[in-house]
Amino acid sequence: MGDSDTRPRNTDVGRYSVQRPIRVAQIVGKMVGGGVEAVVMNYYRHIDRSKVQFDFLVDEDSTRVPEEEITALGGRVFRIPPYQHPIRYRRELIRLMREQQWPIVHSNINTLSVFPLSAAKKVGVPVRIAHSHSTMGKGEFAKNVMKLVLRPFANVYPTVRFACSRYAGKWLFGKNADFTVIPNAIELDKFRFNAETRKQTRKELGISDDTFLIGHVGRFMPQKNQTFLVDVLTGLLPKRPDVMLAFVGDGPDKPAVQQHVEELGMADHVLFLGQRSDVNRLYQAFDAFCLPSLYEGLGIVAVEAQVADLPCLLSDVVPSEADVTASSYFLQITDVKPWIETLSNLHSSKRSDQISGDIEEYDIQRCANSLVKKYESFICK
Repeated sequence: MGDSDTRPRNTDVGRYSVQRPIRVAQIVGKMVGGGVEAVVMNYYRHIDRSKVQFDFLVDEDSTRVPEEEITALGGRVFRIPPYQHPIRYRRELIRLMREQQWPIVHSNINTLSVFPLSAAKKVGVPVRIAHSHSTMGKGEFAKNVMKLVLRPFANVYPTVRFACSRYAGKWLFGKNADFTVIPNAIELDKFRFNAETRKQTRKELGISDDTFLIGHVGRFMPQKNQTFLVDVLTGLLPKRPDVMLAFVGDGPDKPAVQQHVEELGMADHVLFLGQRSDVNRLYQAFDAFCLPSLYEGLGIVAVEAQVADLPCLLSDVVPSEADVTASSYFLQITDVKPWIETLSNLHSSKRSDQISGDIEEYDIQRCANSLVKKYESFICK
């Protein structure tokens, strides 16, 4: 697996000094194409890898590990037992951390971070980062019980606290806790509106100019509440027959959502586009974006959609921080009627590649440079 001594140090070679990059162990859990691992990978692509390198600790049952890319960028992948096998999980964490001697362990698995960070503390890892990427909401009873049991330990093992939003940080660490917001940053120029890309993408999708296309991007799981959008579509169709709904993503709930579409006779008005690597192009093709989540730590897809100058309908549990253009609609998810009414009154408007608001704070290069400086400051203390 390469050189096991990953501690940063200077090595004198004649008159020259060669410094190894700081190796950071990124705990990402299951890599299944979800948002958290996409955020970590986006940072990895943009950090100065001569100063910082990532090693990824992923559950061995992960289905979407970009191992070739990680290796090409200089990183390594360590597959470990999932937390559902706690004895094997902890034993392997301790073994790896002793062997690799990472100076920083950065855990991105929310309340579950108690497990890798407790192992890191046991073996003496000096910098232990807990990163809150999410919160909790209705509809996931077993998961919520586990979160509530583990949350009191969120401040026991980390030496540093990060969060994707103020809301997510306060939820995990407490209202008065000291934490740093690390934005779920993106390549802004990649998502800015482009009229030619819109024309090409709609042609590829078979969407006519007069079709009103609603888009949703998210993993098919209870949190994302996709069946709600199908119900919204059913009520919206009599008001505007020109409407279609596009789902982008994959996940365990996809068959149930597809069945719901069939049962309601909506198959001709719904596109299942699957897991895509060109989501930025798909935003150009949409006329509106909907995120009816039961809970979110931030909702980075809403930020991406706003950079593409799309009108956004978000559930009222999505943090207000996601509204970077101060123009999104926040609607309750207890009733489809407000969603139907809002969408029925939306019309395709001229979009721009110049967006006002606080989008610059989500610029990935700026954020990646800042993160490298933070890692370096932890080591140099």
